[in-house]
Amino acid sequence: MQKINFTHRIATKRDVHGIINLMQLSIEENMKEFLSAEQIEANKESMGVDQTLIDDGTYFVIEASEKGEAVMVGCGGWGKRRTLYGGNHTLGRDDSLSDPATEPARIRAMYTHPEWIRKGIGTLLLELGEKAARDAGFKTIELGSTVPGYPLYLARGYVEVSRETKIAANGHENVIVKMEKTL
Repeated sequence: MQKINFTHRIATKRDVHGIINLMQLSIEENMKEFLSAEQIEANKESMGVDQTLIDDGTYFVIEASEKGEAVMVGCGGWGKRRTLYGGNHTLGRDDSLSDPATEPARIRAMYTHPEWIRKGIGTLLLELGEKAARDAGFKTIELGSTVPGYPLYLARGYVEVSRETKIAANGHENVIVKMEKTL
């Protein structure tokens, strides 16, 4: 198998439309192996674009070259704010800044295009986020994983701390697994 050379850059406001499209496609397709259609709908309440990550310059776009053009194949990042997961619409956000000396950074909003899964994009996003958080002085990092994301995070050294089950507006469960790692 030929190694794919991905490029990465910090997301900008101009990327939001493409990020939304990638997120929707990733949610709809990549979760099917793990969740029912109703559970996927329930998960959408805790997923989506978080504009603060883009404004903070902590959100990455991963691109690959297809027919000589850059194509967005993944996105994700890290947060220096207390919000653990969710998009602009998610209830219970705390966008105050975390203290790197005493609080963790957060891995946030990781998505991969369905045609590009299992090619290293998730690992690349984790490495980029962990390095940036470490460079910003954070000693630990945590995330709120969906059930489909759990195997990747476990394989990359994250440890489960707790599980939270919310009942979504459609009456189905949305499970969020809190995981952490020392940087």
